[in-house]
Amino acid sequence: MNTDLVRFVDSISRDKNIDKESIFLDLEAAMVSAARKAFDDAEDVMVSIDRTNGTIQATVGGNAIDMKTLGRIAAQTAKQVMIQKIREDERSAIFDEYSARVGEVVAGTVTRFESSGLAVNLGRGEGFLPRSEQIPGDLHHPGERIRAMILNVREEQSHVKIILTQAHPDYIRRLFEMEVPEVAERVIEIRALAREAGYRTKVAVSSIDSKVDAVGACVGMRGSRIRNIVDELGGEKIDIVRWNESSQVLITNSLKPAEVREVFLCFELGRATVIVDEDQLSLAIGKRGQNVRLGARLTGWDIDILTPAEYNRSIDDLERALRGIDGVEDIMLDKMLAMGIVSLADLEGVGMAPLVKDLGMEEALAVRIVEVAATEAKRLAVATEAAKRAAAEAASSAAVTEEAQVIEEGGECSDAEAGTPLADLTAAPPADGTTLPVEPPGEVIAPDTLVPSLSVALDDPAEEPEQDEVAVSRPAQDENVGVPDGL
Repeated sequence: MNTDLVRFVDSISRDKNIDKESIFLDLEAAMVSAARKAFDDAEDVMVSIDRTNGTIQATVGGNAIDMKTLGRIAAQTAKQVMIQKIREDERSAIFDEYSARVGEVVAGTVTRFESSGLAVNLGRGEGFLPRSEQIPGDLHHPGERIRAMILNVREEQSHVKIILTQAHPDYIRRLFEMEVPEVAERVIEIRALAREAGYRTKVAVSSIDSKVDAVGACVGMRGSRIRNIVDELGGEKIDIVRWNESSQVLITNSLKPAEVREVFLCFELGRATVIVDEDQLSLAIGKRGQNVRLGARLTGWDIDILTPAEYNRSIDDLERALRGIDGVEDIMLDKMLAMGIVSLADLEGVGMAPLVKDLGMEEALAVRIVEVAATEAKRLAVATEAAKRAAAEAASSAAVTEEAQVIEEGGECSDAEAGTPLADLTAAPPADGTTLPVEPPGEVIAPDTLVPSLSVALDDPAEEPEQDEVAVSRPAQDENVGVPDGL
């Protein structure tokens, strides 16, 4: 009976989370290798270990042998084979465990920095957080405790690579499940999610229980729930949007806090034209287009934002171009607007098929309308581009003219003209207490005569001089400049 062997197998099984049977098979394979080494690569070698008491039975060519008599070299061979097979079993166990946990949020400790990311100790395995999957702006240090989601698990030659992420949209979904019990219990459902990691996220939610307010439950009492998620994400902004089956209402909700006046949907183009007031335009678009971009991802629509003036101008161009075509009636224009066609470019993009199918137009008329729309759209695009260039050139010319006028009226002075005399006037007395030599009264040069270019800037309160010029031309009142009282 070999109880030590049984205890060894139990210990390895607990520590490495490896099945006991796999360890026994590894031991048998290691002993077979050792026996072959001792008996000149004999082929007919069999080793069996009793799983209950650890008794070892080994035969070579049908003859029983004692494994204890094989010698040191055979024992070393068995040890190497055993270590290798245990490592393989451990990698397989880690791979199986973490493959089943893909999409789960785990906590770990940063162990070291690598060229392309962070190594994170997860306990039984080591995770890797690539730079591309980190939240932009976050700085980590060894020993820091972090949370991340398991994105992927790969079994490589020498180890199992557990890829982590903090930038994936599903990471937000998992954090909501952890912080909001109603989301974890599926009372509140996250219907859509759009994210720009580190900056802003929009989450559309709905409730299957009419008594539970989806938005309020996600925000929590005084914002406690959403604040925990924001803190975990390093201050990333999160907008909770109320889900609606109507695309128009959902688009309106997705662009909040901007106030939307009207939404026109064009199913043929997959585009929504959103009308907002002039003072709401920048709010609807967001910083660097972030608000409208996330709104488009959240709703699945391409969103085009226009002011009422831009929308009316586009409709006027459309009507003006089409009214000159024989056979075009007002009701056709109204139906086009109902289809979400609000510009000449839209007609070109839609093509003739929807006009024939949905509006009942004759094919020849539809072809003519699309051709006219395409021609007029190109003409307007060229005219608009020319107007923009002219405006830019005019603005540049005006700026150059204004700069020339300022130089002509105020003049300029160089450091050689202004710096040296004024520096002499504002010089501090010597440290030894001696008095500076003073020019005779008749030879003192007035500041206005000395630096004529600064007099306009100093006397004219409308134009403040540069800070360094003020420091040179205006000595402090309490400074001792070494000039006698008579002067």
